[in-house]
Amino acid sequence: MFKKLIIVAVAAAFAAAPLPALAQGKKDSVVMAMALEPPGLDPTVAAAAAIAEVTLYNVYETLTKINEDGSVSPLLAESWQASPDLKTYTFKLRKGVKFHNGEPFDSAAVKFSFDRNAVPTSTNKDKSLFQSFESVTAPDADTIVIAVKYSEPNLPFLLGQASGSIVEPKSAPTNVTQPVGTGPYQLGGWTKGSSITLNKWADYRNAAAIKLSKVTIRFISDPAAQVAALLSGDVDAFPRVAAARSLAQFKADPRFNVQIGGSKAKTIVAINEKKKPLDDVRVRRAILAAIDRKAMIDGAVDGFGTPIGSFYVPGSLGYVDTTGINPYDPEKAKKLLAEAGVTAPLELSLKLPPPSYARQGGEVLAAQLAKVGIIAKIENVEWAQWLSQVFAGNGPHNFDLTIVSHVEPFDLVKITEPDYYLGYNNEAFNALYKQIVTTPDEAGRAKLLGDAQRMLATDAVAGFLFQPQLITITNKKLKGVWKEVPQFENDFSAWAWE
Repeated sequence: MFKKLIIVAVAAAFAAAPLPALAQGKKDSVVMAMALEPPGLDPTVAAAAAIAEVTLYNVYETLTKINEDGSVSPLLAESWQASPDLKTYTFKLRKGVKFHNGEPFDSAAVKFSFDRNAVPTSTNKDKSLFQSFESVTAPDADTIVIAVKYSEPNLPFLLGQASGSIVEPKSAPTNVTQPVGTGPYQLGGWTKGSSITLNKWADYRNAAAIKLSKVTIRFISDPAAQVAALLSGDVDAFPRVAAARSLAQFKADPRFNVQIGGSKAKTIVAINEKKKPLDDVRVRRAILAAIDRKAMIDGAVDGFGTPIGSFYVPGSLGYVDTTGINPYDPEKAKKLLAEAGVTAPLELSLKLPPPSYARQGGEVLAAQLAKVGIIAKIENVEWAQWLSQVFAGNGPHNFDLTIVSHVEPFDLVKITEPDYYLGYNNEAFNALYKQIVTTPDEAGRAKLLGDAQRMLATDAVAGFLFQPQLITITNKKLKGVWKEVPQFENDFSAWAWE
C-alpha cells in the first residue's frame, strides 16, 4: 500500500509540472470559423464574399491594401500617383516579389490580371470597373499605368478588393482549386463541406512577421452550432457570427472578446424586375410598403442593423436618409396592388440562401407580405444554387424575390449593368451615374450621389432593409482580428496569440 501511494504521488508531481515542450513559445495555429463555404478559391472569377474571407491578403495580394478603418496602404504597389483629373494612376511595384510557384511578380502579371478581368467572357464581379480602364500599360517591369475613362477617386480602394487580386498567368486556369498568389499563406488542404487549411509560406518576402504557421477555417452555417463551437473551444475566432441571442453569455465569459462593428453592407429584398408584374413600379412600391423594416431587423438579425432606404449606407459620401420615401403602410400596399390590376393573392417565389439573416428574415417577410395579399413561397437553396439560379451574370435569374446582403462598399455601378440580376435597366439612372463618376469635385459628387439614392428609392428598385452591425467573437488571447468591416476579409498576417 505504501509503495502504491509513492507511485501515485510521483505521478501527481509529474502531472503538475509543466512539460518543457509546451512551456516554450506561443501558440502558432488558429481555428477560425465562417458561415459559408466558398464555391472556389479564385476571387477574380466569382462573386461569393466567402472566397475573399479565405484568400484575400492571405493567398492572393492586391496592389493596395484596405485597412480596418477603410484607409488604403501599399501592398504589391509600393506607391502610386494620380493625375490632377484622377483619370490616370501610376503604380510603382514592389521589387523582389514572387508567386508561390516561383514565378516573378512584375507589371506583366498585373496587366494580365486586369486585362483578364475585363474581357467579355470575364465573370469577375467587378468586371465593369476593369472595363472602365481605357488602357493598362507596363512601361517597365516595376511600373503599371492605368488610364480610366472617367475620374475615379476611389481607384486605390477598389483595387484593394478581392476582385483586384493579382494572379500568376500560367496558374490562372486552375486557381479555383489550386490557388497561386504572392501572399503569406498557401493552400494546405480542402475537405469539402468541412474545412480549409492554410499553411504559412516559408518563402514569403516577410515571413518572420507572420506569427501563425497554420490556419484552419471551419464552415458552420447553423447559428446554434456556431455558438456551441465557440463555447466548447473548438473554434478560436468567429468573425461575423450569428450569436446575437447569446451575446450576454459571451460578454460575461472571461474567455472571450466580443466586438460589434459597422459595415458597408446593404441587406435587401431583391426584386426581379424582368418578371411580370414586378416590372410595374406600383407593384414594387406595394412590396416595399408591406415591409416593416424594424420588424425585419429584429427578426433577421436580432436588432443589429440600421434601416436604409436605398442601395447606400450611412457614413458614405453623400448619404441621404431615404427611408421615408417608401414607409411601412400596409393599406397603401393593397391600394397600389389594386391600381396595378393585380388580383389577390399574388403568388411569388422567395428564394433564400443559407445565411441566418436570409432564412430568418424570409419568414418575417413572408408573414408581412401575406397581410397585403402577396403569397411568398419560400424555397431554401444552397449558396451555389443561389449564385447560379439567382445572381449569375448571364442569367437565368430564376427568381421573383430573394434576400441577400451586398457587402461591397462602392457598388452603385452594379445597378447600371445591363445583365445585373435586379433587371432595373433605367437609362436615366445610368446617365446620372455617368455624371457622378465624371464629376471630380467631392461636393458635386456628393450631391449627385444623393440624387441617385432618391431615384433608386422612388423607383423601388429593391426592398432596401438595413445596414448590418456585425458581431465578431474571439478567444481573448487572440489579437489582430478586426472589429470594423469595410469589406469582408480576414487578414491572418496580422493575427497572433499574446
